[in-house]
Amino acid sequence: MKVKVISRSADEFTRERSQDLQRVFHNYDPNLRTQEKAVEYVRALNAAKLDKIFAKPFVGAMDGHIDAVSCMAKNPNYLKGFFSGSMDGDIRLWDIATRKTVCQFTGHQGAVRGVTVSTDGRILVSCGTDCTVRLWRVQDPTRIESDEVFENPAKPMETYVWKNAFRAVDHQWDGNLFATAGAKVDIWDQNRSQPVNSFGWGSDTIISVRFDPGDPNVLATSGSDRSIALYDLRMSSPARKIIMQTRTNAIAWNPMEPMNFTAANEDCNCYSYDARKLDEAKCVHKDHVSAVMDIDFSPTGREFATGSYDRTVRIFPYNGGHSREVYHGKRMQRVFCVKFSCDGSYIISGSDDTNLRLWKAKASEQLGVLLPREKKKHDYLEAVKKRYKHLPEVKRIIRHRHLPKPIFKAAALRRTMEDASKRKEERRKAHSAPGSITTRPLRRRKIIKEIE
Repeated sequence: MKVKVISRSADEFTRERSQDLQRVFHNYDPNLRTQEKAVEYVRALNAAKLDKIFAKPFVGAMDGHIDAVSCMAKNPNYLKGFFSGSMDGDIRLWDIATRKTVCQFTGHQGAVRGVTVSTDGRILVSCGTDCTVRLWRVQDPTRIESDEVFENPAKPMETYVWKNAFRAVDHQWDGNLFATAGAKVDIWDQNRSQPVNSFGWGSDTIISVRFDPGDPNVLATSGSDRSIALYDLRMSSPARKIIMQTRTNAIAWNPMEPMNFTAANEDCNCYSYDARKLDEAKCVHKDHVSAVMDIDFSPTGREFATGSYDRTVRIFPYNGGHSREVYHGKRMQRVFCVKFSCDGSYIISGSDDTNLRLWKAKASEQLGVLLPREKKKHDYLEAVKKRYKHLPEVKRIIRHRHLPKPIFKAAALRRTMEDASKRKEERRKAHSAPGSITTRPLRRRKIIKEIE
């Protein structure tokens, strides 16, 4: 018995709609596509122009402090949470998504100069000019209701009173120890009321302290005597020290290359060093026109953000001499602290005008959920821009940044002064005996001496 079956293809009787996406297969034979490079160049040019049109980096401001924001810390256990401390003694836990205060930590009688969080995100350590170190228990921010925050501010678990005021604090990675900077570098245990160890090298104040994320026993400090020092907790004395021409305000370790760190200096520059070879900087990052106050690396380690006294936030590639982005606002005053978010998508800056500001790490990045087609298009345009970025027109558009007039004029003045000093050096060398004057490169010039 023969059975006949009627079969139909859905494509033959289904009506074609305008939303249907037909897959087109391209033939990439260069003989057939003679204008491909010209077309790609125009696409790169248009992509660079569109980036400038859609570059709106400022997301929003977070207000609540009544004095200048002096320090910030990320919560490693909670992506959206970060802490800020101000000069009025107030510490707040913020939610980046809602841009609101989740919890307040009140107790300091003077300015809060340093905050840090343990690696598990459960304990917050703060220190300040009131000569106290306070330990706070951090609750899960998702469980704290917003209407309970101001009625029940958090109380400190422990309060340790010491002999001198503190300038900075940092917690050890995956450990119970934390270090405070003041008259000396003091190493504390969370469970003990006195330091377990103290390091001193000279009689000057220590300004900042940072633990190495790769080696929990190594830490770097900067002092008011223009020094950068390395300490090892396994040794009874400091390891190495360099003296620079100007003071270093902050230090940040590269999370992906733990032997490298970058120092934010008073001379408007940042200097990247290899901890194993301190007699020369690996790279000099310059674009600021006033003292660089704070620095923080992206979680990827490929770039870092700096905040400066010139009222701007800049983003530098880790191995580039000039910034790829500069952020500024009409009302933003001197930037004292800056931090990348834990996922590297945002930058938070705290300034003298009591506000915290949230910025996009990529100024023209589209917020929200992207469709696969949109993501592919963004990736393609980025690849095209990267391919043609060396051509003059594309390069000019990509590099252009609008600056406030005072900063633009100050930058022009700095360039004039640098050119004048360079000409003076060349003339001095030309009118001296051959070999009597040696010019030190900029990477070595700022270092006066190294002490071991």
